[in-house]
Amino acid sequence: MTDEEHDLTSELEAVEAAWGRAIVDNDADAIGRFTTDDWQIVGEDGITSRETFLDLVRSGDLTHETMSKITGSVRDLGDVAVLTGRGANTGHFRGQAFASDEWITDVFVRGADGWRCVRTHLTTARDEP
Repeated sequence: MTDEEHDLTSELEAVEAAWGRAIVDNDADAIGRFTTDDWQIVGEDGITSRETFLDLVRSGDLTHETMSKITGSVRDLGDVAVLTGRGANTGHFRGQAFASDEWITDVFVRGADGWRCVRTHLTTARDEP
C-alpha cells in the first residue's frame, strides 16, 4: 500500500467512524451530514432513500445501539472512493430487536465539505468475520 492509499484509507475510516457514532447516537441531523442529498441504501429489501432512513431515525422507529466496521479494501477514483468492509450493528426497528452482520460497500464523493456517502450497499454475511 502506498502512502497515498494509506492516507485515503485512514481518512475514510475516520469518516466512517464519526458517521457510525452519529448513527449510534440516533442523531438524524448528524447522520445526514455524512451523506449526499440523494444517498440511498441498497439491500435485500430494495432501495431506501436518505429521507426515509432519516425519518425512521427521527421518529424513533429505527435506533442503533452498536456499530462496528472493518475495512477490507479502498478504491481511489479521484474525487470518488469506494470503501468495502465487514460491519456489524445492533438496534431496534419498530420495537423489534435486530443484529446485522454485513458486507458493506460505501461509495463516497469528495466535495468542498469533505467526503460524503452517495450509496451504501449491504449484503448479509454468511460466515464469521
